[in-house]
Amino acid sequence: MEPRSGCPINAAVEVLGDRWSLLVLRDVIFGDRRYFRALLTGSLEGIASNILADRLVRLVEAGILTRGTAARGQRARYSLTEAGIQTLPIIYALGNWGLDWRPGSAELRSRQQLMRDEGPAFIEELMDELRVRHLGAPPKPHDGPGAFERLSAAYAAAEQKQVD
Repeated sequence: MEPRSGCPINAAVEVLGDRWSLLVLRDVIFGDRRYFRALLTGSLEGIASNILADRLVRLVEAGILTRGTAARGQRARYSLTEAGIQTLPIIYALGNWGLDWRPGSAELRSRQQLMRDEGPAFIEELMDELRVRHLGAPPKPHDGPGAFERLSAAYAAAEQKQVD
């Protein structure tokens, strides 16, 4: 997939610049949704199946995702490549802008706020955990709960606060 110009911003926007591609990546990264059906039914924004199928093909062609081979009747599993994992800082930056300038639910904002509070080292830890999940890298030792566990705990705490 050749970009229309040699500009690196254009090249990135051609792959990631539509509404759905970043949301699909968000769901793969933060929701650990790796199968078509999970991505379709788990979409908060209600992505249509034809749009999801198109975006998955585009993300695979761009080298951001890989599609596992599936025998007839089996589901194909999608995995992030290193290029896909490297989209996390972009998604993080967009989330920070949204945190500052757009409204949202307390539960969903809680995860972004945790990432902001924890800073760049936390984003690196998330990326390391994604490498374990998607690329089969060996886990790095750490004390206490991992980054994704802390994100889940932040969401659960915000959700509980809404109930109380």
